[in-house]
Amino acid sequence: MQPTVAALSPHFQVLTFSLGRATSLDDYAEQVARTLDENGIDRAVVCGVSFGGLIALRFAAMHPERTRALVLASTPAPRLRLRRRHQIYLRLPWILGPLFLAETPLRLRREMVTALPDWRDRWTFRLKVLRIFPSAPLSFSQMAARARLISSTDLTTDCSCVSSPTLILTGEQQLDFVVPVEGSSTYVRLIPNACAAVIERTGHIGSITRPDAFASVIRDFVDGHQHAAA
Repeated sequence: MQPTVAALSPHFQVLTFSLGRATSLDDYAEQVARTLDENGIDRAVVCGVSFGGLIALRFAAMHPERTRALVLASTPAPRLRLRRRHQIYLRLPWILGPLFLAETPLRLRREMVTALPDWRDRWTFRLKVLRIFPSAPLSFSQMAARARLISSTDLTTDCSCVSSPTLILTGEQQLDFVVPVEGSSTYVRLIPNACAAVIERTGHIGSITRPDAFASVIRDFVDGHQHAAA
């Protein structure tokens, strides 16, 4: 997420952190609250990408007084049911995890070509990602635990508890092969007064392949609500 943080930083004070191990979304939401407390911040624009969107939603539902605005980017549906092959992966993460990782470039290939049409830009992006792996290795068991948490949690009720301005941000439907856009778009209907935006030429990872466009949409959304309040 380093490119995303860099793109947001000219417009916002950005706080980001690695998620610790937790057994519930409530635990993760409290980690967000502790981060705000440690930095002396009462209210914030809370942005969650993919799995992080579920945490951001739970935080906004639990702490409406601390949520200045909510951004859910490429977030799984509030009631997600895993496919059969993914259910098998959850039981055998250390065996099937490497296979899942190996097929990821194929799943993202069309999105990458569209977001970064110059092959040199794509290789630069890949090399940057590969350099991160030694310092931030993937945990297949942690990925499986989070997938189980997603499949066993229904966030429909949380949606009705959100009172902050909310932006549902996705890539193009035909380019996201990780989290179906139609599932993410459900939040527009469930969260009161939520609005939606699409980052063109991206799918699931537009926050890092087109970070400037990602940051621009969020900045315009927050600025628009500030002007309306004034």
